[in-house]
Amino acid sequence: MLSLRSLSFQYGSVQALREVSLECPVGQITCVMGRNGVGKTTLMRTVMGQLKARSGTVHLGDQDITALPVHRRAKAGLALVPQGREIFPRLTVLENLEVGLSARSDGLRRVPDELIDLFPILRTFIHRRGGDLSGGQQQQLAIARALVGKPTTLLLDEPTEGIQPNIIQDIGRALQRLADAGMTIILVEQYLDFVKEIGHRFAIMDRGKVVADGSTTELTAEVVERHLRL
Repeated sequence: MLSLRSLSFQYGSVQALREVSLECPVGQITCVMGRNGVGKTTLMRTVMGQLKARSGTVHLGDQDITALPVHRRAKAGLALVPQGREIFPRLTVLENLEVGLSARSDGLRRVPDELIDLFPILRTFIHRRGGDLSGGQQQQLAIARALVGKPTTLLLDEPTEGIQPNIIQDIGRALQRLADAGMTIILVEQYLDFVKEIGHRFAIMDRGKVVADGSTTELTAEVVERHLRL
């Protein structure tokens, strides 16, 4: 389980996160939602350790990882698929995947076949440069690269942004398989239908804090109208 307790962060005088508390259960997909600029990406980066929290704690299972740097959080089992994917365009698909091996704690030095099988298109293009892939294929590569590190908890920042519908479905099925296998998944997502299709829980942010959360069965039209409509 990923547990956030009173997590706060600020850019200078701007309070970006305001005592965010969130419980993300094992084997479930928790969807973080909200209008643009409410702190969703800042939350993901703070959990990963790319930004240093001003106060509060981050627990991964029984381990307090609040003070750990990014690479040690990765070794502890946390992985982030960032907004914009950030693959290496001049490296091949295989070379991009091999970058993820550095996060493993078991010393494995080859990419497991089952991770490539999760997104079969990657096997087809295994020796093609990452920059030559479509946006949807790059997103699948970014997710697979994160999974190479054998995380127990996966963070994804807007994985469906700019992606064609058939690949969104492929990504959704892959995330459901991972959750069914016991992975904790937290994703920032704007696509409401996708949230309702694959999500178990939701949390809506506004002005840096969580203003509504619960099971996705409780994500009613009234909740959407109150917190998500412009």
